[in-house]
Amino acid sequence: MKLKAQGLYEFDRFCLDPTEQRLLCGGEQVQLTPKAFQILCALIEHHGRLIDKEELIKKVWPNSFVEEANLSVNISSLRKALGDTPDGQKFIQTVPKRGYRFVMPIREISNHSQTMVRTVGSSTTSSSAADAAEQGAKPVAESRAGKSFNRTALGIGIAILLVFAIVYFAYSRYQKQRTGTTASRQVRRLAILPFQNVNRDTNSDFLGFSLADAIIAKLGYVSTLTVRPSSSIQKYRGQAVDPRKVAAELDIDTLLTGTFIHEGDNLRVNAQLIDIKTQNILWRDTLDLKYDKLLTVQDTVAGQIIKGLELHLTSSETERMKPDATVNAVAYEYYLRGVDLYSQADFGKAIKMFEASAGMDPNYALTWAHLGTAYTADASFGLGGRDRYLKAQAAFLRALSLQPAQIEAKIYMANLLTDTGKVEQAVPLLRDALKANPNYPETHWELGYAYRFAGMLRESVEECARARALDPGVKLNTSAMNAYLYLGQHDKFLDSVPKNSNAAFNIFYRGFGEYYKHDYQAAAQDFDRAFELDPSLLQAGVGKALSYGINHEKSRGIEILREMQRKIEARDVGDPEASYKIAQAYAELGDKPSALRVLERSINNGFFPYSYLASDPLLDRLRQEPKFADLMQTARQRHEAFKHTFFHND
Repeated sequence: MKLKAQGLYEFDRFCLDPTEQRLLCGGEQVQLTPKAFQILCALIEHHGRLIDKEELIKKVWPNSFVEEANLSVNISSLRKALGDTPDGQKFIQTVPKRGYRFVMPIREISNHSQTMVRTVGSSTTSSSAADAAEQGAKPVAESRAGKSFNRTALGIGIAILLVFAIVYFAYSRYQKQRTGTTASRQVRRLAILPFQNVNRDTNSDFLGFSLADAIIAKLGYVSTLTVRPSSSIQKYRGQAVDPRKVAAELDIDTLLTGTFIHEGDNLRVNAQLIDIKTQNILWRDTLDLKYDKLLTVQDTVAGQIIKGLELHLTSSETERMKPDATVNAVAYEYYLRGVDLYSQADFGKAIKMFEASAGMDPNYALTWAHLGTAYTADASFGLGGRDRYLKAQAAFLRALSLQPAQIEAKIYMANLLTDTGKVEQAVPLLRDALKANPNYPETHWELGYAYRFAGMLRESVEECARARALDPGVKLNTSAMNAYLYLGQHDKFLDSVPKNSNAAFNIFYRGFGEYYKHDYQAAAQDFDRAFELDPSLLQAGVGKALSYGINHEKSRGIEILREMQRKIEARDVGDPEASYKIAQAYAELGDKPSALRVLERSINNGFFPYSYLASDPLLDRLRQEPKFADLMQTARQRHEAFKHTFFHND
């Protein structure tokens, strides 16, 4: 959105230029996300007046559902960029349960010389009528002297203002020429779609997705870019796309599309970078290379994206964007095949490809990072055994020993640590990764996931909302905003679950939210559908057990739970949050001893959101059991220790 007026706005040390979409501080560009910039414009337009949260959300996110937490996150980000006071009231005043108002005095510099400067939202005026009214109250002699003085002062004032305007606009133009286009300073939202296989050679199809993934990984260190993750773009495999439609679906302003032809030893890659708003081609090229030079594609295309967007990198970002060390060509192909297989949830075959790649060339860090991820997924979703978790941790450590700053390895390893009861080790890894790139959505999401395990529920919502503000599709089909459930905000939880998803994971969680709201018929339908789609999914099994309970077949539900529990205990796998859902289901179906055993395992293995455990209605049947109080004490102590360690300044 733009302000109705087309001038410049000065407040404190800042100058806002809505037309050019810039915020300057002392002549230097202030980096804001597009949504934070739009919020600032809306607040400036309503200067001094309250703007309701709902109205602000409609202005900034028209025609789309956005949680209130997204607004809070962007307000917080805006305050931080402005250097607001600790209580956040110097620039933007919070009106509890209502909205916000911008309270810092503003000076508008318009495009009309006769009204060059005025104070916005005040009674200050420079009209001749006001001067005449003021003079009418004075003696005649004093009035004449006053007129002469006022004319002289007015002339000097106008001259000063003209000089100021000339100097300011000259300096602004210089700044723009010196630092490049406006787009280069604001965080760009970019999607890199799978490359289309022109020859339809099925043996080469893996290149389409995996080459896009390689470029995405390469750009993960650039803080002025928010790149949509591979999980968000895989649905566009093999499709002819409408750039505007894709941009709306992924909430992006820049899109890279491309094709490839693989014939024998030769590879041709065509790519183009599109500015969605203007529909201009920012960069387009054809790369002809030998197939054994596959690695150069990610480096070349990533470099051209940075050049096409005129991005200015920090010294550390420039260092990380340097071409990767040479990798064995066959090992790199196996790595790309593994990436493609993993994206299709074929974890077993993906592991074989990554292991083969690492065996041929053990010095490529990304192979180890992705191998660790595949091991983790196989352990968690496929119940592959504790051995998989140990191998995953070793793979992540190997990746970080080869490339200590690698974001992917830090995120994936943090996820593993959280799932295996070591959330206190996960948080420092994620906070460190955010220092390298604060605009990496998955890092914020995983941090929110870790906070949730430890019972920092509001902080979890904030981090996950920040992740979704940066990328609305992040972890959409593989993780849910459970902290809403744990806070008792059931409607918000259901709103956060994708409405038309056919993924068993999402359908289960839709049913779980309905179950909490006592809409048992709808819950049973969703639970049955999730189990039908993927009976091997742990959550789907829990849902099916609850569905049996709803239909008065508790014994059948308990048998499903016991079978899952046997597999988990035999292989020593399963994240503790998922195990907690088994405890909930046991409690709901009336098997108290089993519920308490699984609950104890869940808490001891690292799931200790104390406030939720203490109030969860699904555990009500257990609260009079003597052992329950002891378990709550264990959860409370670890939660308090975590809070003291990581939030001791709060």
